[in-house]
Amino acid sequence: MMILAIGLPAWAGITYVGLVRARRGDDLPQPDLPRPRRTPAKKAAWIAALAYVAGGALHVYGMSYLPFLFPEDACWFNAGYKAVPDSSSALPVSLVCAGEEIVPWWVNPGLLVLAVTAVTATVTSVVLALRSRFA
Repeated sequence: MMILAIGLPAWAGITYVGLVRARRGDDLPQPDLPRPRRTPAKKAAWIAALAYVAGGALHVYGMSYLPFLFPEDACWFNAGYKAVPDSSSALPVSLVCAGEEIVPWWVNPGLLVLAVTAVTATVTSVVLALRSRFA
C-alpha cells in the first residue's frame, strides 16, 4: 500500500518532468517576462465587473425570498405564516407577510451601494481609457 501511496505519485512526477524536459530540449525553464502594469482604466473596469457580479448575486439572494409558483407557500417557508403575502416586489426586493417585512433589511441598501459602485467604476474606466488614448 505504501508503494502505491508514495511510489506511484513520485514515479508520475519524475515521468512528467522528463517529458517536459524532452519537449523543451533539456534546458532549464526560463523565467517569465514581467507583465505590464495595470492601467487605472483596467483597475476601474475590474472593480466595475466585481460590483456587477456581486450585485447580481445579492439580487438573486433577495429574490429567493419571493413567491414564484405557489405564493401561499412563500410566507410559510420564510416566516412560518400560512397565508398569501400582503405584497411582494422584485425591485426594491420586498416580501410582506402579515404586515412584517421578510427580506433582510440589508439587501436593498447593499444593492444600491453595488449599483452606484458599478456605474461609477464603469464611467471612470471609460473616461480614463479615452483620456489615455487621446493624450
